[in-house]
Amino acid sequence: MSRWLPSPLVSLGLLALWLLLNQSLSPGHLLLGSVLSLLGPLMLRRLDVAPLKLRRPAAIPRLLGVFIADMVRSNFAVARVILFDQADRRPGFVRIPLRLRSRYGLAALACIITATPGTSWVSYDPATGMLVIHVLDLSEGDDWSALIERRYVGLLVEIFE
Repeated sequence: MSRWLPSPLVSLGLLALWLLLNQSLSPGHLLLGSVLSLLGPLMLRRLDVAPLKLRRPAAIPRLLGVFIADMVRSNFAVARVILFDQADRRPGFVRIPLRLRSRYGLAALACIITATPGTSWVSYDPATGMLVIHVLDLSEGDDWSALIERRYVGLLVEIFE
């Protein structure tokens, strides 16, 4: 069974995504979505990616709560910078040493940083663990390294490592 259906949850997710994107439950979409949902995990298996193991999944809601609160706060801060403080804005790059080494944790951190308005993931060096992000406004006293470590990396290490 696992030879033909190596990841039933991934298959189910792919089928659901296919049907949602096409907004149809027609027999053709069900058939095509089923074929794609069976082939998708087989192709992913050929990539030889390590399986995802969550160490403490109970920390995921805390991470989502922190992320959503930061996103709302950042939206207002970016709007204020763009609308009112054009002259005072100081964009720049910030180098952050990371203790996070999990692929999945790094991917989650990349999504979090890039989805948060005013920040962007620029590069990551796996040899040194150095992350470079771009920040729209480098305010005085903001320690981005401590902020990222305290708010996200600790929870991601708890979840993935």
